[in-house]
Formats: sequence, C-alpha cells, structure tokens
Amino acid sequence: MRPRSLALAAAIAVLPLTAVSLGVSAAQAATPNAAPRVSLPNTVNPAVAHSEKKGDVPSEQQISVAVSLKLRNTDALDRFLTAVATPGTPEFGKYLTPEQFTAQFGPTQADVEQVKTYLAAQGLTVTEVSANRQVVNAHGTSAQVSQAFGTHESAYVDPQLQRAFFANDAAASIPSDLASVVQGVSGLDNHAVRKNRLATPNSITPNAATASPSGTTPAQYTGAYNLNKTGADGTGVTVALWEFDGYKSSNLTTYDSQFGLTGPAVSTVSVDGANYDSAPGQGQGEVELDSEIVRGAAPKATQLVYEAPNSDQGEIDMANKIVADNRASVISISWGSCEPDTTAASMTAVDNAFKQAAAQGISIFSASGDDGSRDCTRSTSGSTVKAVDFPASSPHQTGVGGTNLKVTSSNTYSSESAWSTAGGGVSTVFAKPSWQTGTGVSGTMRTVPDVSSNADPQSGFAIYTAGGWQVYGGTSAAAPLWSGYAAQFNQKAKAAGQPALGEASPRLYSVANSSSYGSTFHDVSTGANQDFSAKAGYDQVTGWGSPVADALNTALLGGSTTPPSGGCTAAQLVGNGGFETGTAAPWTSSTGVVDNSSSQAAHSGSWKAWLNGYGSAHTDTLSQTVSVPAGCASAKLTFWLHIDTAETGSTAYDKLTVQANSTTLATYSNVNAAAGYVQRTLDLTSFAGQTVTIKFTGTEDSSQQTSFVIDDVALNVS
Repeated sequence: MRPRSLALAAAIAVLPLTAVSLGVSAAQAATPNAAPRVSLPNTVNPAVAHSEKKGDVPSEQQISVAVSLKLRNTDALDRFLTAVATPGTPEFGKYLTPEQFTAQFGPTQADVEQVKTYLAAQGLTVTEVSANRQVVNAHGTSAQVSQAFGTHESAYVDPQLQRAFFANDAAASIPSDLASVVQGVSGLDNHAVRKNRLATPNSITPNAATASPSGTTPAQYTGAYNLNKTGADGTGVTVALWEFDGYKSSNLTTYDSQFGLTGPAVSTVSVDGANYDSAPGQGQGEVELDSEIVRGAAPKATQLVYEAPNSDQGEIDMANKIVADNRASVISISWGSCEPDTTAASMTAVDNAFKQAAAQGISIFSASGDDGSRDCTRSTSGSTVKAVDFPASSPHQTGVGGTNLKVTSSNTYSSESAWSTAGGGVSTVFAKPSWQTGTGVSGTMRTVPDVSSNADPQSGFAIYTAGGWQVYGGTSAAAPLWSGYAAQFNQKAKAAGQPALGEASPRLYSVANSSSYGSTFHDVSTGANQDFSAKAGYDQVTGWGSPVADALNTALLGGSTTPPSGGCTAAQLVGNGGFETGTAAPWTSSTGVVDNSSSQAAHSGSWKAWLNGYGSAHTDTLSQTVSVPAGCASAKLTFWLHIDTAETGSTAYDKLTVQANSTTLATYSNVNAAAGYVQRTLDLTSFAGQTVTIKFTGTEDSSQQTSFVIDDVALNVS
C-alpha cells in the first residue's frame, strides 16, 4: 500500500464528536490559487434538513459568530481530570486556577492572534476574546461570514416549530493552516434555542397564580433529603445560575419572607450584554424557580445569575465566562436542547469549558429534560426519536433526573418513584466516561441521568414568581436542589480542610458502587419513562437516586466507601472501543489516528485507530484511562490488530507497544504483519482496584512504512 500523508492525517483531526471529512468549498474551489481548505463537519444545524428554504439572506445582514479554539495537551488534561477527582492520588483536590489551566491546556495567544488575523482579513470585526482564550467572537455581513467560512447563508422556515430562521446550507470550512487551531464555529444559524425544563401539574391552569403557597416547601424537601441534618447552610459558597432570561428581586424576597429564609442578595452577571431583569420574558418562572430552590437548600450561599442571549454563541460565551470568572464552585443548569437538534460544534465548545470547570473544582448539575427518553418531542426531530438532553449528556457534569417525592407529616422521607417524563437514555454524541461504572448498562456511550430528586409537578414545589404563588416541577427543580446540596458539601469540606466536591460524578459513582450506597442514596426502583424503567441500583430514569445528604457527606468526606468484599459487577469498561463515534473521545490520540479512510479497512463498522504508516520516523499514541473495580477476579483487555508493512526480513524495525500505566503488556512489530486482523488478549486482573491508563504506542523508523491498525477494543471485567 502507499504510505500515509502527514498532511492528510493533520487535516483529519479537525473536530471531535463525529465523522470528519475533508473538502474544498465550492466557493473556494472556484478561486484560482486559493489556499487549501478543510471542512468543519457538524456545523450545519440539523433543522436545515427538515426545513423549507425561502431564499438568500441579504448580503448586508449582520451575523455574529463564535470561533472556538482547540485545547492543548488533551491527553495530559484527561489524565489530570481523572486524578484530581480520585481520592488517594497525589493530584486529588489540587485544583487549577483559570490562569494555570490556560497556561497548561488552553489555546496559546499565538493561536488567538492567528484566528484574529484571518477573521480581520475577511472583513470581520473581532469583538471579544474570552478570558481563557477558548473563543474568539466576531461579526460581519452575511457576505463576509460566507466568504470567511466557505459557506452560504439562506433563510428557512421550520415546519415543525413554525418559525423562520437563517442558517448555512453546508458545512463551514477554514484554511488548512487553521485546522490545528480551530475547534469549530457557531452562530452561522439562529435556529437553536435552549428550552427550560419547567413543568406544572395537569390539574393547575398555567400561570394561575394563587395568593398563598401550595406545593412542596423548603422544610419538606430539606427534611426528606436530610439537607437539614448536615449542619451546613451554604455559607461562604457561591452558586452560579445558568440562565437565558431574568427575574424580579421582589419575587425572590417574597419567597424568602414566606419561609423565613435569609441570605446574600442575588446578583446578575451579564453575558454578551444580556440583562433581562427590567422586563423578564417567558423564562422568568424558570430563573426564579432555580434561585428559590437553591435558597431553600442552601440559604446562605451567594447566588450569581449569569444571563446570556439564548443562542449557540450565548451558551458558549456563558460557559467560558463562568469558568474564567471562577467566582462559583457550583453551577446549576435548567436549560437544554436535545442532542440530535444541537450542532456538535457548539456542544464541543461548551464541553471544553466544562473540562476547565472540572480542572478548577467546579461542580455542574444539569436538568436531564422533561420529555422522558424522547427529548426531541418539542423540537425539530420530534417524539419518534430516542434522545437525551444536552448539557446533561456531557461527561464533565452531573445529569439530574426526576422523581415523584412523598413526604411524611413530620417532613421526613416517605417514598419516591420515577417521574414518567424524566429525561434519560443513551447519548449518541458522548462516549461513556471511565467513571461511569457499575450501571449494568452495556454499550460504549454515555448514559443519562446520573442522580435525581423531586421533579414531578404532581409533587411540585411552591414557587413565588411573576407576583403570585405557583406549583412548579420539572428536572429544572432537581438540578438546583442538587446544586444546593453541593453548596452545603463545599462548606463542610472547607471546614474539614478538604477540597471542594469538584467534578461530582466520579465521586458520586464511587460511593454508589460501594457498600455505602444503601445509606447514602434513596434508590428509586419503581416507575418508568417511555423506554426505560426504574430498578434497583442505577437506571436511565433516576440514575443512582436521590441524596441522603448527611450520610452522603460523611462518605464523601472520608467515610467507608470500600467496595463489598469480592464484589464485582460484570461489565465492559472501554468507551468507544470501535471508534464509531468518529472521534477519539474518551480516547486521547495523536492527530489523525482515528480514521475512516478506505486505505485500511476497519475490523467492523467504518472507523478504526490507524497508528503510523508514514514511511518516515514517526510516533503515534492512543490511550484511555479506566477504573478497574476492586474485587474483580478477571480483567481481560481484547483488541483486533492488523499489521501492514513494507519492511522485509525478520528484524523488528517498527514497533507497537501496549502498556497499562508503566507496565508493558505486549510488543508487536513489522515481523508480526499479517493479511487480516488478529484478536489479541492481555490480562489486566492484577490492576483490580486501580485506575489504569491503557496506552498503545506505535514507533516507525525513517524508511519503509508499517501500519498498526486497531479496532474493537474492550476491557471485560467479572
């Protein structure tokens, strides 16, 4: 076979999350001597395929875009995120400042200047660069934007939602010399709108406010979840509320007065000039619900309401501003959109900011949605599609599902069942993270939710909004409740000289997989959404269940969380082992390793990991970190390997090494070349109870190519 081209390999790794393609835009192809361009797939809003095109966007219409830049040293970042959330490691709890994160993992200033120079050369005006250098915002005319990104802007009507919007007709593209810098571009359409996850009981007329409160009160939900037994009230902790609308301070103070709550005044932080507080819109109830639930759970916590434009760019800018500000240790998110109707470029940009949040010790709790396992019910794709909600599907935050809570007359826990429209299911975008173990759910993709709490509007919360009392539910209420719990925990942790909760899911899963599970969570085992049923342990409606706050604090602060003796749930631990997501994640890899070209066939599907094959001195790596549960008697790493070489003879010139941490498990070379795939099996049983980085390293000398092609990797434990 012909050696691989290094230029081709560099171009392939433009955007993570899905299949990557190379292409020259039609506009550029028509230009003599135009610089080569690389397409950015998944920059077309999915609604375009289902909408009616009405004509061209006027060439002088102004459009704002957010150009997202790639993080650096991502393999080291992934290792750090695992270590900083794992008790017992040297890095545990040693969170980074925003400046440290940017210096180690953020785009460089040179990267930023390169993007700014290009945008300016296309006639665009750069308006802002995020403090963490991850986003460059710019605006210009439709004609200038189309030229800059090699696409065309058209006017559309979405027949499902009956709304007009503009969008690019085809994938954006950039000059190839920007491919190593630019992650994606958002703002080429204005279709995407984040929806709040707020619900009212069927028996109550919407907006039928009452003069006195009904519904679940702070005394009831803090009593049911033992939030009143932790000895904490959120003092000294700041919670950021992620909002696309505003609130009236008078409504919040009425709520506080009714329930005898006192705490710091709520303040607003504007993003991109947005501030809705003088005239809140239809999302006012959402914002006031979020604030009032956090106040009830952690009354002394400081609340910062970040308000952003309801757009892809607004969401990306809000994510990056919150982490760059670094004023909050907890973020509560009650707005989202279904994955199939959200552009991957925007999700990647937000998730990169969430990685920074995890590195800085910021916990994020996101509502999992209120349309059950069919999250697109109220958007373009419709109710026939199984889908989950973003950002609840991000692997760097904690997705919160919903329950129906029953409380005793003495305000203690009585029972709980799954809410029938609580969001949950399987992501089609994000691979299963290494910490998502013990769920009993097969497959390589992330499942949602992680935890849950009261959300059914039939057991909804008493909320004061828009001048009257309402009963509101939805996973919109569950996310701020868990955020209030995290504020309590962070107060207790600081007093004990321990680090903040940080990325919550790895630590919550560790407790859930231990002998402490039954005392730290209310395991919700009855009820269902459309496609999944609640059951003992983890499920895709309620996750691990709701908190027993005082016991959960004890476990997280150093109580007994050791796995049961000899306990091991049979599972497959490797995420995206077949690489069919079209991206490396949760693997980290050298540029161009994850590949779907026809030059080397996959063992199954279309994608595989292709290391080396250049016919020149070169090193490629592919790695993933997993946690092998203690008590497992067997841990077998399997993978299919095809070795193709132009070398001859019996000398091992080019080599593939397989390691578990620093231990070399096996070495293969050009001498092992064969016409097809061979399945290899390596024993990792000795690593039970440890976090292990599985790493493939391919090294090639200066002449004669050798390709090491890997597919269908699995680590089965039992």
